[in-house]
Amino acid sequence: MAGEDNEIIRNIKARRSVRNYLDRPVSEESVKAIIDAGIYAPTGFGSEPWFFVVVQNKEMMKRMSDYCKPKLLAQLQDIPNDNVTDFKKQLSHEDFDVFYGAPILVIVLGSNAGFTTDYDCAMCAQNMMLAATSLGIGSCWVGTACFIQDNVEFMSELGIPYDYRVIAPIVFGYEGKAAGRSPRKEPRAVWIR
Repeated sequence: MAGEDNEIIRNIKARRSVRNYLDRPVSEESVKAIIDAGIYAPTGFGSEPWFFVVVQNKEMMKRMSDYCKPKLLAQLQDIPNDNVTDFKKQLSHEDFDVFYGAPILVIVLGSNAGFTTDYDCAMCAQNMMLAATSLGIGSCWVGTACFIQDNVEFMSELGIPYDYRVIAPIVFGYEGKAAGRSPRKEPRAVWIR
């Protein structure tokens, strides 16, 4: 297939959502490189609407995890999907960590004033996850953590400006026990020639 020998395409295909991390810190230099890659994402009208919060404090991450689990569980109650059922069981366990034991959480926040903020920050997040993969660092976008947006105490502790919202909470770290990657379906596409 075309592109198989292309380093960028190989990196894109190597990226996966890691849900098991070693108790090993990620260097500040690596985190800065990952965030720097993020800010090269395209933005509507050149707005660059992002703001980043880096959390390494395990106690704070545990409090956030404990706060978010019941919120998500309540939202998932009526969804009959098998994958959701398994995840609901995990969320029900007191010791389950929505951050999967990762040493670092980077929260990508977006300005409420931006017209294309959600898209811009999602592209920034993807750049960050690809950069992490290229550095041998695992990542996972943890949507569950978006519930911290509803908690004034967390928003204040994290120093999040009042005019920003949580878009992409992403954990980073070195992968522990590797899990296989789910195969991808063939893309559905219509060609107009």
